Amino acid sequence: MKHYRMSLLASLLAANLFGCQVQSSNTHNAPQAAPAPVALLQQQALASDLGYSLVESLTVEVGPRLAGSDKDLVAVEWAESKLRELGFDRVYKEAVQVPVWNRGEAKASIVAPFPQPLVITALGGSVGTPEAGIQAGIVRFDSLAALQAANEAEVAGKIVFIDQKTERHITGEGYGKSVGGRSQGAVEAAKKGAVALVIRSIGTDHDRMPHTGMMHYQDDISRIPAAAMSAPDADLVDAMLARDPHVVLSLKMSPSSQGFATSYNVIAEVTGSSKPEEIVLLGAHLDSWDQGTGAIDDGAGVAIVTAAAKLIQDLPQKPARTVRVVLFAAEEIGLLGGKAYIQAHKQELAKHYMAAESDFGAGKIYRMDVNVAATALDEVKALAAPMANNGVAFGDNGASGGSEVSMLPAQGVPVASPRQDGTDYFDYHHTPNDTLDKIDAAALAQNIAAYAQFAYLMADSRLQLRPILSQDAQE
Repeated sequence: MKHYRMSLLASLLAANLFGCQVQSSNTHNAPQAAPAPVALLQQQALASDLGYSLVESLTVEVGPRLAGSDKDLVAVEWAESKLRELGFDRVYKEAVQVPVWNRGEAKASIVAPFPQPLVITALGGSVGTPEAGIQAGIVRFDSLAALQAANEAEVAGKIVFIDQKTERHITGEGYGKSVGGRSQGAVEAAKKGAVALVIRSIGTDHDRMPHTGMMHYQDDISRIPAAAMSAPDADLVDAMLARDPHVVLSLKMSPSSQGFATSYNVIAEVTGSSKPEEIVLLGAHLDSWDQGTGAIDDGAGVAIVTAAAKLIQDLPQKPARTVRVVLFAAEEIGLLGGKAYIQAHKQELAKHYMAAESDFGAGKIYRMDVNVAATALDEVKALAAPMANNGVAFGDNGASGGSEVSMLPAQGVPVASPRQDGTDYFDYHHTPNDTLDKIDAAALAQNIAAYAQFAYLMADSRLQLRPILSQDAQE
């Protein structure tokens, strides 16, 4: 914290000099210089270690924080303490009811024709196997769609193996193409009489670490166990099936559901100077899966939005609107914190001027997309132009906002999507490998600068951003 304060003082002096230089040269140059507060925020963010210290603290002092677990409440206490220590104008929490699920153990092996152990993990929310386990032949499908098109006779009594590879892409778009097997696979397999589901992990890595993630059941369909195997193990099973189609898998899992518990959305505010009732929301989620330490998902996001808001809190002059940081509960198990937030703040959603969420690791932000009124797009683009100094170009009007914030456009709330480089995000996502060493401090600081700049610009903007584009119009 001492280093942060020293950096702040140095940045204030530098910004004053920068502002003077800009005024004297502006008459000779066509491009309009960045407003002093926007330049100042960038300088402060890039010079400060506050963001990295926050995510380091969260991963070391709390670690894994699955919603509904004891560590989840430790994380809530950590967040409240940090936000108060940072001196936000208001810090509070709001209750969220969450299901409690315990991972238990998961073991698998090939019994025949080539006996070998496999590395698997239960998918979030899965039921367990019978105590003695399950032993059955494997039936392989390239995708969820291929399973849906299969005949019941080839699936009944088998363990379904969905073997869809996740494509690597800067936007992470490969995840959307393959995640259906994880979320819907157990239901589709059970419809055809399968006894269990195993998927190739939804990830782009080659590590022998399986990726967990939430799956879903349907009330009128039998619940079967669901697990993910690591990519090398999926390759191994493929090679076995190429030699002999009659591969038998043994599966034993002991996850369990244990009722419900209370978690919390933790909220901090920088009170606006003239329009405090209007809100610019910066979101991230506080919970994580239980295998890694939740550094990139979403400790990085927690650090980014918190540090960005802190920079705005410490400006000599606050922006017009309130900047609200929301650290959502239970994102990983169904966006429950976001749903609870909408219910709790239903009466003030019309006063939400802009919202954005950081939930894609800590890769550098290269583009800013929004969802605002078509008539306001060019004006927003011009307003955000100074962000180019931080390497952020303006994109299009097709933003969703990300994670919980993605539910706000349906309520008429304008949103932004700062696009991060997610090329390697799904190497670590939902694995034991989601740890602090995957975060680059300089990239994290660049994210903080971008969020601080955009939040400030929106909090002080005079633009009319509503009505936003509908989802149909975006498509």
